Amino acid sequence: MSSEDADEPRDRAGSSSSSSSSSSGGGGGDKEPDMDGSDRDGGLARSCPPSPSATSATPEERGEPASGPRPADGGGGSGCDAGRPRSLFSWLQNRSIRRGVFVDPVRDNFRIMTSLYSSMNPAADSVNLSTKTHGAVFNLEYSPDGSVLTVACEQTEVLLFDPVSSRHIKTLTEAHEDCVNNIRFLDNRLFATCSDDTTIALWDLRKLNSKVCSLHGHASWVKNIEYDTNTRLLVTSGFDGNVITWDTNRFTEDGCPHKKFFHTRYLMRMRLTPDCSKMLISTSSGYLLILHDLDLTQSLEVGSYRMLRARRTPLTSDGGALASRSAGPRHGNDSGKLHPHREGLSPRNSLEVLTPEIPGERDRGSCITSLQLHPKGWATLIRCSSNMDDREWTCVYEFQEGAPARPPLSPRCSLRLTHYIEEANVGRGYIKELCFSPDGRLICSPYGYGVRLLAFDDSCGELADCVPVQTGCLREVRAIYSHSDVVLTTKFSPTHCQVASGCLSGRVALYQPKF
Repeated sequence: MSSEDADEPRDRAGSSSSSSSSSSGGGGGDKEPDMDGSDRDGGLARSCPPSPSATSATPEERGEPASGPRPADGGGGSGCDAGRPRSLFSWLQNRSIRRGVFVDPVRDNFRIMTSLYSSMNPAADSVNLSTKTHGAVFNLEYSPDGSVLTVACEQTEVLLFDPVSSRHIKTLTEAHEDCVNNIRFLDNRLFATCSDDTTIALWDLRKLNSKVCSLHGHASWVKNIEYDTNTRLLVTSGFDGNVITWDTNRFTEDGCPHKKFFHTRYLMRMRLTPDCSKMLISTSSGYLLILHDLDLTQSLEVGSYRMLRARRTPLTSDGGALASRSAGPRHGNDSGKLHPHREGLSPRNSLEVLTPEIPGERDRGSCITSLQLHPKGWATLIRCSSNMDDREWTCVYEFQEGAPARPPLSPRCSLRLTHYIEEANVGRGYIKELCFSPDGRLICSPYGYGVRLLAFDDSCGELADCVPVQTGCLREVRAIYSHSDVVLTTKFSPTHCQVASGCLSGRVALYQPKF
C-alpha cells in the first residue's frame, strides 16, 4: 500500500484538527511512509522524519547517515518504525508489488538487486525449442504483468510460455507467412506481431485460435512495433523506410485505418520514448534521427535523402558550421539540426539528425543495428558495428535537455556518449537485441554464446547518479554462457527477477538468482 492510500482514512478522521496541526509544525508527522520505510522519487530514497517513539533506534535503522546532521523533525507520528525487527518474509512482502509477492526491482534496495543479479544462473527448467520446427529466436517479449513470455521465431511461428513454470501455453503455427521479427504488447491481453511477409497481426490472449486482424501497408519486411498509449496508435517501421501509424481505436476484422507518418532511407529500428514525446530512428548508415515534441497525428513530408547526406559537423539553424563543443570526449553530437519550418515540418515534430560517436570509429562509418530507450527516458542504448563488420559495441547516450543555448525553434536536446563497451564480434550479419532492466540500472547484452549483465558503476547505481565527466566503460556484473549458438535477443521480465535470451539455433534460456 502506498503512503497516499494509508493516509486517506487518517486525513478524513483528522480533518477537523488539520489547521491546528499545521500551525504547530507537526503536519508533516501525520503522513505515513511507504511500507518499506522510504519514499522514492525517481529511484532516490529520502529519509522519513524521525518520530519521538523511534529516538532509541540507530541512525542506520532510521535510514539516516551514520554521521552528520539529521533531517529536521517533522513532528508527531510513528510512521518509520525502523527499530521494529522484521523477518525475511515480511521484508520481502513489504517490497512486493500489488500483483503478488515478487520482488519489484524499482522499489528494492540497489544492494539487494546487485546481489540478486550477480547470482543469476540458467534456470534448470529453461525452455528448449526444436531448431527443425521453429528456427532461430529473433525476439522475446513479456506481457506487462509478467505472466506470459512470447517468442518470435524464424519459421513463421510465435510461441507462448509461462515464464515462472516454463510451461508451454500455445504455439501459433503459421502466425505469418515468413519469419516473425518483433512482438509488442498493447496491454495485458492484446499483442501485435510483425513479419518479413510485410504484414502486422493483432492477437488476443483470450482467443488465440485466430488473429484479431491483419494489417497491410508496408512494402517490405516489417522489423519493429511501438505503441503510443496516449493516442492508442500502433507504430510500425520496416525496411521499406516507412514509419506507419495504425489507429487501433477503429480496428475491425479487415484491419484498421493507417497512414504513412515518416520515411527515410536505410531505416533499421524505430523507438518511442516512454512518455511518447520523442521518436528515435536508427539507420544502417550510422545516422540517428530524433523527432522532438512528437505528434503522430500529422504525417511528415520530409526530403530525407538530402538530410541523410548532411555534413558530420554541427550546424546552426541558418546552416553555418559550429565549432565542436569541447575537445574532450563530450563529443559525438555531429548533428545537422534542422529548422522545422524550413524543412516543412510541423512545429510539434522538429527533427534532429545525429551521427553518434562510436569508440574507435572516428574516421570510419558504422551501422546502428539495435536501439533501445531507458525506461525513464534518460538515455538511449544502441548496439552498433563497424562498416567492415569487424568490431561491435554497446553504447549509452544521455539525453541532454537544454544544454547550450539554441534558437527557440531548434531541437532542445542532443545526445552525449556516457558509457560504452566492446562486444564479442560473433555472428556477423545478425542483429543482436539488447535491453534495459525495468529500473534502468542494468543492461542485458548478447555476448557470443551467452549474455552479459552490464551496469553503469560497480554498485549498479542509477544512471543519473553516475554520469561520468569523461566517457567511461560499462561494468560487467555477470557473464553467463548457456547457449550452443550465437545469442540474438534478450529481455528482462517486468515483474520478476528473471532474464530470458534466445539464440540462433532456437533455444530460449531463462536466468534466475541461485544461492
